[in-house]
Amino acid sequence: METVKLLYGKDGIELDVPDNAVVLEGQHVPAMADPERSVAEALANPIGCDSLVDLLAAKKPKTVAITISDITRPVPNKVFLPPMLKVLNDCGVGDSQIVIIIGTGMHRPSTPQEHKILLGKITERIEVIDHTTDKPETLVKVSDDPPVSLCKRFAEADFKIVTGFIEPHFMAGFSGGRKGVCPALVDLKTVQRFHGFETLSSDRADTGILKCNPCHEIALKVAQRVGVDFLFNVAITRDKQIAAIYCGDLAHAHDAGCKQVTEWTTAHIDRKFDLVITNGGGFPLDQTFYQTVKGMCTALPALGENTTMLQVSNCGEQLGSQTYTDLMLGYNNDWQNFLADIEANKDSTRLDQWEFQLQCRVLNRIGMDNIWFVSDGIEADVQKQICVTPILGDGSAKQRAQKAIDDYVSANPNASIAIIPDGPYTMLRCK
Repeated sequence: METVKLLYGKDGIELDVPDNAVVLEGQHVPAMADPERSVAEALANPIGCDSLVDLLAAKKPKTVAITISDITRPVPNKVFLPPMLKVLNDCGVGDSQIVIIIGTGMHRPSTPQEHKILLGKITERIEVIDHTTDKPETLVKVSDDPPVSLCKRFAEADFKIVTGFIEPHFMAGFSGGRKGVCPALVDLKTVQRFHGFETLSSDRADTGILKCNPCHEIALKVAQRVGVDFLFNVAITRDKQIAAIYCGDLAHAHDAGCKQVTEWTTAHIDRKFDLVITNGGGFPLDQTFYQTVKGMCTALPALGENTTMLQVSNCGEQLGSQTYTDLMLGYNNDWQNFLADIEANKDSTRLDQWEFQLQCRVLNRIGMDNIWFVSDGIEADVQKQICVTPILGDGSAKQRAQKAIDDYVSANPNASIAIIPDGPYTMLRCK
């Protein structure tokens, strides 16, 4: 047997698999040796535009808005923001002229403690606010056709900086770039259009695809409409350190990052497997079942019609938002009826239906019986209603997952097995 560590919560989980199991993972790239210096060098030598100093000198902004990802994304803000703020200060932009906006999209508001986790002592000197999709007074219209409203503080700032990190994304192709504006800072109707039934029905709305991807195109058009003066994106290591920096022009810097992240995160496969073991991405991503769906969808290229998929995910915050919880429990495993309903009402997108729709891609492929789910965070009776087959019983998630693997191997000694240690951060591609 071979021991493989999977992302799970904050500490990970180690599982034993047969020696002939295929480990599907990308390159484990090293962290930058001196990230603060690398940030400064990147700001001075961006991709596709002038340096941040030159851009600020030309525009002479009185107000600067910087948007960051919310707590669900492991972005190393505390590493790259201090050098960025120093450049702003050195160029005559004082702390009181800067606002940091947490791009929550449709996620819940951040807590004061999460502000500290995201930003550390920066909160003591810079104003920090959350984007609020549900408060019209905080939004301003930036487009009539289609109608788009955006966070007013960001839209009206003299200089706009978008930050984030680039990873494979199960509907938008890649995270980062334009997603720091849309869906992060937009109004409800734009979020719904970005996640609408027809948008996600496209086979181009998938991991690693940008060309002709309707999610990508919607988001990029919105970001270009509002105007982004400077992009700062990173790629990160497995332990959430900065591996590379892509900053500068919104499109060019993001494209450069997507190309390199593709090289780093791709694992090639030449077949479907009988058993695929994966995860929800570890903390903070796997704190809700809502985000856990990404790990399921990432495994799709390795899933045949008769594949069993075993997914471990901490889910310390249960399913996710109340609307998503109500949606999942309301359909109570009847995913076929859910799909029929959202297709019949495709001009009206329910909140959070998009995550269930993406889960249905996996359900369509292998069925509910073959989605084995292990979690310490969700009550057993709830697990029985969310279109998975929960692995319940005595013991921790690790013990129950290990028993499920051992029982499967005992019953299927010749089965082909694959394990994806990094879950949704790995991009599977067929040879």
